[in-house]
Amino acid sequence: MWGKLMVQINQKDKDSFIYPRSRYYGEIKPENLVFNANLQEFAHKVSYIANLETGGKLSPDEAYEQIHMLWRKLKHSKNELKIGINKVN
Repeated sequence: MWGKLMVQINQKDKDSFIYPRSRYYGEIKPENLVFNANLQEFAHKVSYIANLETGGKLSPDEAYEQIHMLWRKLKHSKNELKIGINKVN
């Protein structure tokens, strides 16, 4: 039992180290919080891709394509959450 608990605790520590989350200071609305989480994930992944390209593990074209795909997913998320669209009350 203790071994399983320690693995879970260690996994949480590892995840928070590898994928740190910054505090959100903007307007607190569910869609803003979700988009902020998506934006932070995008930034982390772009950083990894850039480091792999810099280290010669990815070609510039591969890096560009991966970042472009991530950008499209982030843009889709923004549109689905209706971020930046003036809403009529």
